[in-house]
Amino acid sequence: MPASPDAIVVGGGIVGMATAYHLVCAGAETVLIDRADLGRATDAGAGILSPETNTRDPDIWFDLAVAAVDYYPTLIEGLLADQAGDVGYSRCGALVVAMQDDDTAEFGATEKRIIARRDRRGRPSSDELQSISPAEAGLLMPPLGDLAGAIWNANACRVDGRLLNSALRRAAEHRGLIVIDGSVDELILDGTRVIGVRSAREALFAGVTAIAGGAWSSTFGDQVGVDIPVEPQRGQIIHLDLPETDTATWPIISALGSQYMVPWPDSRIVVGATRETGSGFATETTVAGVHEVLGEALRVAPGLEHGQIREVRVGLRPVTTDSMPVLGDVPGVSGLHLVTGHGPTGLTLGPYSAHVVAQQMLGQPPSSDIGAFHVSRFAS
Repeated sequence: MPASPDAIVVGGGIVGMATAYHLVCAGAETVLIDRADLGRATDAGAGILSPETNTRDPDIWFDLAVAAVDYYPTLIEGLLADQAGDVGYSRCGALVVAMQDDDTAEFGATEKRIIARRDRRGRPSSDELQSISPAEAGLLMPPLGDLAGAIWNANACRVDGRLLNSALRRAAEHRGLIVIDGSVDELILDGTRVIGVRSAREALFAGVTAIAGGAWSSTFGDQVGVDIPVEPQRGQIIHLDLPETDTATWPIISALGSQYMVPWPDSRIVVGATRETGSGFATETTVAGVHEVLGEALRVAPGLEHGQIREVRVGLRPVTTDSMPVLGDVPGVSGLHLVTGHGPTGLTLGPYSAHVVAQQMLGQPPSSDIGAFHVSRFAS
């Protein structure tokens, strides 16, 4: 291990690992420190890449999400060139659906916003993003129930967070990344400059440090006099087996609200998820959470009734008070960057956020303006 690496990354989830990967790809000697907390969001994320059908988040999120999803092919191409292994990334399409018992006015407003944004941007094409009939949607996803309407996004993709994280680590370690298993107790400061981190075992010094600790990121705020308002939001997600069923060509399903379904090629469909704000760091599976997820899944897709429960996963999403990520440097403190707070969209935004913050850390021109996500927006 270098006596004083160029960079330290705290946190080994998808965002931290992607930050380290981009740093080493740029030639920076990098050390990543990770304590592999139980319940980190990467291990439970659904991996839906379809910003065109998102209507919950504001335009600043949408613009970053489009850039992030557009960046995915470049990232995947680089990992394949590094022979990093399967990343679980594929184009599968997505449906936004309304059931007969849903609020049709709400769906109409959602449909209007999605189509108007498509027309205003001039992309995707009207063939790639369009309203389709309930019958057409049923052909794409046979388990669906009685629909009132549907919107089709042919460009939507899915990615397996665990596979992608492992691939990033393999590629980064091949390029020289050093991963230390352990916890960072505090930052080391020289005046107003962060010059390293301290663990129970040792002090490690570096030119620049990134905090990518997910739901645990706020730990370091007091030490540098900045509020990092990131807290955990529990999400329970269920993996179902559908024996002898070909799910390979099924699309992602998003119903009105926050529930979704993500089919995978191995006769598996992921359904979820709860959004339990105020959960703290509890990672238990609950009766109420499972009931909520399965009840909504069967309401939307009653054809899943004979599915078998393979696994229930719990992830602690790092959410902020305004539901936007926290990216970039820290006011009044040099040598420290934040890349955290992505909430339920860490797999959408995370790799690209990491890319842009890594550029900032190395003094390079960033690929996107991330000023709207600066931590200073929370200053009172």
